[in-house]
Amino acid sequence: MKEQKGEQNKHLTGGDSLMAYETEDQETQYCFPDINSSCLKENRSSDEYNIIYLLVSLLSAWTVFLNLLVIISISHFKKLHTPTNMIILSLAVNDLLIGLVMPIEAFRLIETCWYFGDTFCGLYLFFVTLLLSASLGSLVLIAVDRYVAVCHPLLYTQKITMTKTFCLSICLSWVCFSAYLTGLININNQDFDTSHRTDVCYGQCIIMITFSWILTDLFVSFIFPCTLIFTLYLRIFYVVHQQVKVINSLMKGGKCVTEGSVERKSESKAALTLGIIVLVYLLCYIPYYICSLTVNSSTALNVLIWIVYSNSGMNPLVYALFYPWFKKTVKLILTLKIFQQASSLINIFTEH
Repeated sequence: MKEQKGEQNKHLTGGDSLMAYETEDQETQYCFPDINSSCLKENRSSDEYNIIYLLVSLLSAWTVFLNLLVIISISHFKKLHTPTNMIILSLAVNDLLIGLVMPIEAFRLIETCWYFGDTFCGLYLFFVTLLLSASLGSLVLIAVDRYVAVCHPLLYTQKITMTKTFCLSICLSWVCFSAYLTGLININNQDFDTSHRTDVCYGQCIIMITFSWILTDLFVSFIFPCTLIFTLYLRIFYVVHQQVKVINSLMKGGKCVTEGSVERKSESKAALTLGIIVLVYLLCYIPYYICSLTVNSSTALNVLIWIVYSNSGMNPLVYALFYPWFKKTVKLILTLKIFQQASSLINIFTEH
């Protein structure tokens, strides 16, 4: 069997010019040398392997650490227990899980061999796709939350509560995306056993989906949510612009600016900050979606998918730049002051 593979390689690569290269070491370049349909193993130098895995490990640790700070901050400090922050908390948990699966994804993309079986391959790809979809779901919820807060402030204070946000919106988004992905796999008859397929070599971890369903999934899980987010933020920024004009005219006229006006300005700032998070998300994801439909280069797609994964480590940086409370909570966490009695009651919105 191995000799047969060697003869095939000679035929494909130019015959005798490769005979000297066909040693016993070459046989190890197959993922499963004893299986005739085995995939070829990627041939990389040890230095290349070490550099790639080091970079991935650093990115993974960075993503997990920063999102863990966000999770601890919002969970621990009661002043941060707001409906908007509950959605941010959900997004941070999602990003942390993406950080944890980065080493597995690196192994899958770099080694080009999958040694953990078809069932775990299917479950893993389902889980990763769910995480990426849920991230966009959280951004949709953030856009809806900011739209109601800025454009319908009275309705927001009456109808939007912590319980509704956490139990209904966040959990519902996870359930909906799980149901959608399950239906997508079932419709394409993609059970997790890939051994019967002739278009996939043994040791490869992929799920085949028809082109028509690629377009359907692109619309349902990306274009439609992004269009909804874009529409909501257009309305938000229009209302914000009008509110700022009113507040500025009151201040120039020497009139007293009410507490409600100050609160509206605060809501507007929050909407701008979260809008930046949405913008960063789109800048990371749009190139990948475009190239996945138009480019056949696996190298380009691998680079772009890592840009997608890196988005999970960028959101906490936006919080650090635009949210003073995040800087204060990080300082309290890193100095271990959160273990002091009644530390959860600290008012992190005041100078201390």
